[in-house]
Amino acid sequence: MSSLSSLKLVSATKPQSVAPIITRRSNLSSQLAHQIELARALSENRQYIPTRMKTIKDKASGERRTVETNIRLKPMWFTLDNKVYIQIKYSNRVLELAKGKNSAEISSPTELINGLTLIKQAVDGGQLDTQIEQISKSVRARFVK
Repeated sequence: MSSLSSLKLVSATKPQSVAPIITRRSNLSSQLAHQIELARALSENRQYIPTRMKTIKDKASGERRTVETNIRLKPMWFTLDNKVYIQIKYSNRVLELAKGKNSAEISSPTELINGLTLIKQAVDGGQLDTQIEQISKSVRARFVK
């Protein structure tokens, strides 16, 4: 009992659900983290291939097993006239960073990591929640009968 006395004991309950915007923000933030790592790898002339665990079913035996697969990762930036443009995609649609502006112009490829980091901080801070919600509503509208 003396070892527990050093801890601050409280009564807490785990929340049953999370707000949808927090889940969407988290998904976009993890995508941006992959993009930052991809940009770092390109600047260091190495490959970055993220992996995930996937459960597959063997057709012959019907047995399920977990295998590690590569995630297909497309860069969210492109180069045009010696400038780099970042276009953030969410649910396969380009996210509007400001009213009427869908990309961020970076003057050189070396500043790409800083630009992606700033956008990730904006997403984590909730500054792009309304844009994420608009895209989410338009995607959900396609599934309504």
